[in-house]
Amino acid sequence: MKGTEATAVEAGGLRGRMYASRATPSGLPDAVAEAPTIVLIHGIGVSHRYLARLHHVLARTADTISIDLPGFGSAPRPDRLLTVADHGAFIHEVLDQAGVGPRILVGHSMGAQFVLEAALQRPGQVPHVVLMGPVVDVRRRTVLRQMLALARDAIRYETLGSNAVVFSDYLRCGPGWYLKQLRVMMNYRTEDRIRGLGAPVLVLRGASDPIATGEWCRILARRAPAGRLVEVPGCGHVVQYTGTAQVADAISGFAGLPDSGAAEQTQNRR
Repeated sequence: MKGTEATAVEAGGLRGRMYASRATPSGLPDAVAEAPTIVLIHGIGVSHRYLARLHHVLARTADTISIDLPGFGSAPRPDRLLTVADHGAFIHEVLDQAGVGPRILVGHSMGAQFVLEAALQRPGQVPHVVLMGPVVDVRRRTVLRQMLALARDAIRYETLGSNAVVFSDYLRCGPGWYLKQLRVMMNYRTEDRIRGLGAPVLVLRGASDPIATGEWCRILARRAPAGRLVEVPGCGHVVQYTGTAQVADAISGFAGLPDSGAAEQTQNRR
């Protein structure tokens, strides 16, 4: 990604990649320099690439990091199956190595499971958690129903650009690792694990998302001890790509960070 520092990272014998951006604008309050780092985590089969738009907007007002987890993007595939807890631990360990302090964890799709588990592992280091398009809907807990919802989303609610990024990453991931992680994703009980969170939780979805449905996301927001739901009109599952400005401003407002101004700029271009 342009304007980011890309580095290979390793922890516990697992390897990934980190993409880091420092907050760029001058003249911001001193409090911004002390604000937590925003950490973006991708979902199953994909990489930092479909988070790049959101990454760049958030980096206007906060230090921002995207991580390619082991086996995804250009990161080597592990020689063993990784659990959601394994991914959560990897996230913290590579952030520790990079000297990152408090961290706002933002995960999309299966990435929502990863950041939820990471927040449970280190509650003192995670002041806010954002679950974008979280999975797996309790009423759709079969692989067939997930695949049908994914197909519907791609055909009806995504753009050529978002589909190109997602499906090219699926090809790079390969069916073997994808299917192994799919089994892990389907067995993780997001609706139960979220009850243990102490940090405030933002559940964020595209209003047309057939994967993270409205009722499912309302269930999660209600079960979180301090949960809030935001829906972005006109967007499907990959809401951070197609509704970047609204997503960025929702995250900034939720975490008490300065508004990026992205939504206003989008309005002015129309």
